[in-house]
Amino acid sequence: MTTVQKWTGRETRMLRHALRMSIRDFAEHLGVSERTVSKWEAGREAVQPRPEMQAALDTALVRASDEAVSRFCQAAGNEPPVPAASVTSGYRIQSHKFIPAHVGAAAVRELATSPRVKPRPHEWLHVSTTNVPHPDGQCTAHVFACGVVVLHLQQELIFRRLAELAAWRYASYEDDLPWAARQLECLLSDQPDQRAAAPEYVMSMYLPGEMGCRREELSNAVRLLSLPSVLVNRHAAPRPLPVPENVERTLLTKGFDQPTAVPFGIAGVSVGFATWSGLAYHAISPERALTADELVSLEIDVQMLWAYCRQVQRVVENGRDPVISPGFGWRFLRAAHSRLTTARVQETAQHCMMRQAAVTTSGLPERLTQAQAALREAETTAGRVGV
Repeated sequence: MTTVQKWTGRETRMLRHALRMSIRDFAEHLGVSERTVSKWEAGREAVQPRPEMQAALDTALVRASDEAVSRFCQAAGNEPPVPAASVTSGYRIQSHKFIPAHVGAAAVRELATSPRVKPRPHEWLHVSTTNVPHPDGQCTAHVFACGVVVLHLQQELIFRRLAELAAWRYASYEDDLPWAARQLECLLSDQPDQRAAAPEYVMSMYLPGEMGCRREELSNAVRLLSLPSVLVNRHAAPRPLPVPENVERTLLTKGFDQPTAVPFGIAGVSVGFATWSGLAYHAISPERALTADELVSLEIDVQMLWAYCRQVQRVVENGRDPVISPGFGWRFLRAAHSRLTTARVQETAQHCMMRQAAVTTSGLPERLTQAQAALREAETTAGRVGV
């Protein structure tokens, strides 16, 4: 992964040429004016863009094609990175990002009438889906009748080191939230009175395929994937950078103390860890391990409920009583709480462990309990007023 310690006008010009863009196209690509780009390039080494623009340039380089990165490295006098397709000793990882937002039950009802939105089978929830365009991955919007939309973004990644993935995570999150806000605005564009809610966070899940570590380091590697922040120097300027290779090697060989990482793998079948920061799962024996669809489905439900409870909390903290559509009051949350925390008769041990680890580390049970209490109290108050 190619990085620039400090962007100046010189590196900015080299990146624009490597991307084969005009000043106008490059300015639009970064979200700045043509005059700003011209000023950078005219100043060469004497001009350094502001920190937020340094971050935007980092992201542009991260997202550039292998050919563009190679041209940039050659212009900078560096060795170009090994093309992704030829990487054999690194990590091939399927990244799943979940970005939820509460848009309201009325908005969802209108959205569900769109021809592009199709019902999705679900055991106990009313949900529809539609595809959402993304330049570097596949994205599906899961539209829940209770008023929450969860964007599920899947991307195929190849990195030489886990720390490079961790740095990519930090860089990409800065773009993910505004991108998600724009997509929600587009989804709701047919509703003139609807203001698209801005997503608050991105939750990640990593499903590694090829692991560039030794067999005895596998558990530590998956654990690091569930908590990638330990692989990033967050005090580096202008933005966090990957820790040195020797630090990552020590963490892989000796492990690290992180009691909040909850394991849910089965010996000889899989290795899995869940934390507040994310979830990681590696199938050692794919025919006996959990599938990606099983992991994704659970996480989408968890993030939907988290966002729904967060909306209830937000309303209460603003000094108002929650106004909920029929069918999505405290009984709805009570049923959801039971389904997520109680084992099913035909559920395997892996499913139980996975569900318990994901739900517990998300903090959802406590939020469900608090939201149920708030909705029950609001319902009781409304009943007294009606009498």
